[in-house]
Amino acid sequence: MFDIRIQRTTQPKVKPTDDSKLGFGKIFSDHMLLIDYQEGKGWYDPRVIPHGPLSLDPASSVLHYGQEIFEGAKLYRTKDGYNLFRIRDNFERMNQSAARMGMATMPIELYMESLLALLALDKDWTPHKEGTSLYIRPTMIATDSCLGVSAANNYLYYVILSPSGAYYASGLAPVAIYVEDQLVRAVRGGVGFAKTGGNYAASILAGIKAKHEGYAQVMWLDGVEQRYIEEVGAMNMMFVYENRKVVTPALNGSILAGITRDSAMKLARHMGLEVEERQMDIHELIADAKQGKVTEAFGTGTAAVVSPVNLIGYQGERVPIGDGNIGTVTQKLYDTLTGIQTGKVEDTFGWITRI
Repeated sequence: MFDIRIQRTTQPKVKPTDDSKLGFGKIFSDHMLLIDYQEGKGWYDPRVIPHGPLSLDPASSVLHYGQEIFEGAKLYRTKDGYNLFRIRDNFERMNQSAARMGMATMPIELYMESLLALLALDKDWTPHKEGTSLYIRPTMIATDSCLGVSAANNYLYYVILSPSGAYYASGLAPVAIYVEDQLVRAVRGGVGFAKTGGNYAASILAGIKAKHEGYAQVMWLDGVEQRYIEEVGAMNMMFVYENRKVVTPALNGSILAGITRDSAMKLARHMGLEVEERQMDIHELIADAKQGKVTEAFGTGTAAVVSPVNLIGYQGERVPIGDGNIGTVTQKLYDTLTGIQTGKVEDTFGWITRI
C-alpha cells in the first residue's frame, strides 16, 4: 500500500451531457495524478489534485531534449460498474519505453494503486453511450532544470483523464490510408518501439500531406529500404487474405508492440483464423490487393480500437480494399473486442480489471 495524498477540487466542472459531441481528448475530468521522482530517493509524494496547469522551469530537460514517454488506456462503463482493459500491460510497456529513453521505471503496483485512487474520484466522468470511454493518459517527463544532453535526475509522472467519443469522426466507417515513401518515422535500433513523443512529432508533416490528399492516416514504410510496411501513425496494421488469414508486420524494433494488436491476434486465432506475423513488402501488398487476395484491412490501437481501411494510396495510385465496406472479419473482431471491454462478452483471457 502506498500513501496517496488526495486533494479534492472545490470547483467541480460541469460534465458533458451529450456523449455524441465529446470528440477525442478535448475535455478533461476534475482531477489528475502526480508522482515525483528523484535519483537516489525514488518515487515520492503520490497525489491526486485538481486538474490544472503544470509548473515547469523553461530549462526543463523535457522541453529541450525530449525525454518523455506516455501511454493510452481506457475505462469503460458497463451495466454494473467499470472495466479497465489490459491495464497492467500498458504499465509494463511504459516501463519498457522508460528503459529505452533512459528514464526511471516505476513499480507496477504503484502505477495501479495511484490510478485507482484517481479513478475513485473521477470514474463517473466515463460517458454512457456505446463507443465512448474515459481515456486515460499516463505521461512521464524529465524535469531537470539545466541544459545539457544527459539522462535527467528528476522526473514527473502524471495521469489525466478525458471522456471521449470515437477517435475518428467517422466512427467505424472505413478510412483511406496514405503510404509515405519519402519521409521516415523510425528505424531499427532507434526508439520506434517506445511510446515517446518524438515518434509522433516525426509523423506530423506526412500527416499534413495525407490530410491534404484526402486520407485519414499515414502508413509508414521501413526507414532503410522504404519498402516494408511498418505501422500507421496511431495504429498497427492488419490485412485479411481471402477471408481466412490475418497478416500483420512482424515486430522489428521500430514498430510499437500494440496491446490492441496483440489482443486482435489472440482473438483472431480464437475465432479459427490463421494469423501470420512477417515482413510485408508494399509492392506485394498492392499487387495482392489488385488481384482481390486482400479482402479486408484494418488498424488496431487503443484510441480507435479497430478501424477498417477500404483504400490505400501509394505513389499516386488509389487501390481499393474489398468492397468498400467494413469486412466480416473486421466487424467480428471489433464486436468481440469491444464486447469484452464493456462486459457484454465473456472475458476468457483475463484481460479485464473491474473497479
